[in-house]
Amino acid sequence: MNKYIYTVMLLFVAITVAQAQRMLPKQKGLEVSTGILSNDKIGNDYYISLGMIVNGKNGNYQLWGLEYTHQYHDYKTIRIPQETYTAEGGYSFFLLGDARKNITLNFGITAVVGYESINRGEAMLYDGGKILSEDNFVYGAGGRLTFETYLSDRFVLVLQGRTKVLWGTDMEQFRPSAGVGLRFNF
Repeated sequence: MNKYIYTVMLLFVAITVAQAQRMLPKQKGLEVSTGILSNDKIGNDYYISLGMIVNGKNGNYQLWGLEYTHQYHDYKTIRIPQETYTAEGGYSFFLLGDARKNITLNFGITAVVGYESINRGEAMLYDGGKILSEDNFVYGAGGRLTFETYLSDRFVLVLQGRTKVLWGTDMEQFRPSAGVGLRFNF
């Protein structure tokens, strides 16, 4: 009988210890995300980003990322492309979640720097019109609200709503977006 009790106790301990520890301090993760830009014309306007996450204490983490944003602006019968390449760094704060951090809600603040190109640097249009907006270096701040859930011990699904406020641009300064991402924790 003691043998069965010890076996059940050993299995119980093994099961409780086998639960994955999530969001360990100094644990790193690689995140790939994509989404749409929230403006009047939802369609071909999108972003793609690649980020690095370094977990801190209590579910908070540092975030570092590179992003490519592609938008179109209509002019008569053509569409003028606007491309923005940015790098950002910041910190994300844990807001809500369960005790094991299976599901979390985080709020992040970032600093943003980058370069913006309009019509790939070509100012003249086919009909002789001239684009007055120029290619510029941009800088600013960003904010993001993320809902994160673990799909497995290493993979995290990230749903996010983000916004950036950029200065140094001739285009719109306030740029909201929404997207989905996948994070792999090392």
